[in-house]
Amino acid sequence: MTVSDRWLLPDGVEDILPPLAGRIESLRRDVMDTCQRWGYQLVIPPLIEYLESLFTGTGHDLELQTFKLTDQLTGRMMGVRADMTPQAARIDAHTLRQDGVTRLCYAGHVLNTRPQHMLTGRTPIQAGCELFGSQSESADLEVISLMLETLRVAGLPRVHLDLAHVAIYQSLIAEAGFDAETEATIFDAMQRKSVPELNELLGDCPTDSAGGQLRGLVAVSGGVDALAQAREILKDASETVTRALDQLARVADMLSRDFPEVGLGFDFCELRGYNYHTGLVFAAYAPGHGDAVAKGGRYDAIGGDFGRARPATGFSLDVRALVALGERATHRVGAIWAPVSDDPALAGVVAGLRLTETVVQALPEEAEVDPAIRGCDRALVKRDGQWVVEPLS
Repeated sequence: MTVSDRWLLPDGVEDILPPLAGRIESLRRDVMDTCQRWGYQLVIPPLIEYLESLFTGTGHDLELQTFKLTDQLTGRMMGVRADMTPQAARIDAHTLRQDGVTRLCYAGHVLNTRPQHMLTGRTPIQAGCELFGSQSESADLEVISLMLETLRVAGLPRVHLDLAHVAIYQSLIAEAGFDAETEATIFDAMQRKSVPELNELLGDCPTDSAGGQLRGLVAVSGGVDALAQAREILKDASETVTRALDQLARVADMLSRDFPEVGLGFDFCELRGYNYHTGLVFAAYAPGHGDAVAKGGRYDAIGGDFGRARPATGFSLDVRALVALGERATHRVGAIWAPVSDDPALAGVVAGLRLTETVVQALPEEAEVDPAIRGCDRALVKRDGQWVVEPLS
């Protein structure tokens, strides 16, 4: 190993430097402030936990994405969080144990063993909200509406929202009665929308059977017309499927009314989080970005593993990705340069200004430095025995 190799960061891990770090922190604060104005209380979960807590209720979705280590105090296996949602569920069910509805928000780094996709690293800054204690459609609408509001705050000029419902796939796959291996193959093909593979797997299934309906759904996506197509394909499906389609229609109508600028669509192959989601799921997309910029859904089963079953819905987003995609206005006011001086009055003036302004106090080594290099657009100058702020020429 050469000396320079010692300072190389692992693939997918990066330093965040000025001024990008400032923009990321500014957006993180604005997102959390927005969530708290909606009544969500901030929590700060630990970076590491025992694996049992981090994986509870999520099936194998997080296992491959989680770095694992041994706790030197107990010998138990721990993990560095790859997603903060299970931590919020633990806090609600086990730590807070509040009655009624609980609203929590959070923001912090997570660590993934692999990048989620080609455009992201392995250390996203995840922010999100979770609403516990309500099974109502109003709770789902509140969470989706808050997610769209945070994307507005992030400055995304255009947003497309896809809606789906995991109960549709769950009901059809259960009715079809496939063995575990076939079911896993169908699930993988559905996620990738591979029509040829599904035709090969389900080609012998009658059109009105559960398998035939699954095969028909893979080609259905888009706006209101897609929902109508799905209703036609699923006209002979179970009451569970019909209720899910009805809920999608109601939620879409209300979102169209409240967010007319947001493009709405339906994707019946949206199965991310299938192992723990239990109802309505949603994902927001921005032009030019291949992956969802924010996503979430209902997950009513996780709390039971922590000893307190609670209905829940929520969303999460990557603050780092939003900064790159958004068009936030940055009205940054430059700092004030305080020169090298032994005048005791200057220290008092600087202290007073720092209550509302950024002041850079020059050190002896900076006596000849151009203040603009330090981000200053004004300077403290002594006029008639008084220190005053003047624009830099």
